[in-house]
Amino acid sequence: MTALSSSAARRLALAAQGFAAARPKAVTVAQFRRAMSRMAVLQLDSVNAVCRSHFLPMYSRLGPYSRERLDAWLWQSGENVEGLAHEAAITSSADHAHLRFRFERLRYKGYREFAQDNAAYLDAVHDEVRQQGPQSVQTLDDPGKRTGPWWGMPRGKIALECLLGLGRLAIARRDERFITWYDLPERVHGKLEAPKPAEAQQRALLLRAAGCLGVGTLDDIADYFRLPMPVARPIVAELVEDGALQPAEVEGWERPALRMPGVRIPRQVTAACFLSPFDPVVWYRPRAERLFNFHYRIEIYVPAAKRQYGYYVLPFLLDDRIQGRADVRADRAQSRLLVPGAYAEAGTDKSALAEAMAVQLCALAQWLHLKSVSVATSSPFSRQVAREVARLPPPNEGES
Repeated sequence: MTALSSSAARRLALAAQGFAAARPKAVTVAQFRRAMSRMAVLQLDSVNAVCRSHFLPMYSRLGPYSRERLDAWLWQSGENVEGLAHEAAITSSADHAHLRFRFERLRYKGYREFAQDNAAYLDAVHDEVRQQGPQSVQTLDDPGKRTGPWWGMPRGKIALECLLGLGRLAIARRDERFITWYDLPERVHGKLEAPKPAEAQQRALLLRAAGCLGVGTLDDIADYFRLPMPVARPIVAELVEDGALQPAEVEGWERPALRMPGVRIPRQVTAACFLSPFDPVVWYRPRAERLFNFHYRIEIYVPAAKRQYGYYVLPFLLDDRIQGRADVRADRAQSRLLVPGAYAEAGTDKSALAEAMAVQLCALAQWLHLKSVSVATSSPFSRQVAREVARLPPPNEGES
């Protein structure tokens, strides 16, 4: 049993995710590969308020890079697989090999019921892909119609997702509109080795999750690849007994923690960046609160009048603490990065935070090819950030 201060736990967790490493001068595929190896999971989301969500975790760790180059590596290199990991996400091919036990049963009850009631339709969609090549829901002969604005997916999309979840189809690519194209697994990945037994795959995933977290509770580790607790608990107990995981006590944590033995804790983490709502550092909200004393919820689907912070709020990491947050969106028509609200956490040095946040807002705008940053002055701290932004050169100044 090792004892960790809350600061040491934060530094260990952030180092595991790649935040203790210096940003490269030039971002290459090797840096993408290294960052992916630390995260294991790059979660996807269709909301494009700032940019597609999978771009932000790489940006937070590596700094500016070519988004087109990242997408080409993710979907065209053969090194990665899109599927159901944490949620819809990219993993390495090696990590995806440990997720194949999920093909035995569809994860969502609604999908299971649909597949059972529409077996002939699933077979017809599968045959269409087999005969005609990669298909999106829009290219199917009989895609059906949407039944609602959000999750009211047409039956063609549900069928494609069922076939994906059963391992009968794979995702070939995403196009420029982020539309998913499906194909036969052997045409996307080539011949796959026979899967290991489910328990062996789950053991590998839990050990991988513990390494990505640095330090975490049983809940944290199980959540990383969304393994149910009855599955995770006995396997983690075996990993502890075998010495692959080490028990730890973390200052302020009510539940016992686990960590990889022998991993060095950096003396400091020097970071300044915005985090995606779907970054592994914050995606499990109980962990974010326990690790950073940071209460965070996505308010996209909350009515505007009831939102506390805003529509698309990004946590702001400064050194080893999440010290603030900002509601951010890209106004591409006017080439502006809009910041309807900026907020400081209690106990922070607001002057230092405002300065750091302003620098990173301008850097984010620069990377997104926007020409200005507009911070609303609705609160004292937002006004402070706006003043700091005004002192900096406009992003992409002089671009046509």
